Amino acid sequence: MRALAAMLLALAAAAAQAGDFKSVGEPAAVLYDAPSRNAKPLYVVSRHYPVEIIVNLDAWVKVRDHTGALAWIERKQLVDQRMVVVTAPSAEARVRAEDGAPLAFVAAQNVALELLGFVPGGWLRVRHADGANGYLRAGAVWGT
Repeated sequence: MRALAAMLLALAAAAAQAGDFKSVGEPAAVLYDAPSRNAKPLYVVSRHYPVEIIVNLDAWVKVRDHTGALAWIERKQLVDQRMVVVTAPSAEARVRAEDGAPLAFVAAQNVALELLGFVPGGWLRVRHADGANGYLRAGAVWGT
């Protein structure tokens, strides 16, 4: 009984990381169906791909991506840099956090943007890979 309670506490602590976002730091990373390199590879993702941490183990992390898919990735392949991915057909970044502000840039669906900060009113400050900065509506991206 004591062992079961300890295991449940460990699982609860690991699950408490949910809502924590990281991104892939390697040029490419394989996501697996179990926490082992001997497990079935599910897919390969590129640098800056954002994921939500669901469970932390020693060397492996169970993650969820913007499609809702769950997979395992080696912890060493993740970095703290916050990225978001455009889930709308396109996302219009503005020079100010205002709907009528001039466009800073437009990002296509599935483009990863660096998250620079949260702005009141449902806006995010982001940076495109080309260096352009802007503000866009949080509903246009996943990873917050």
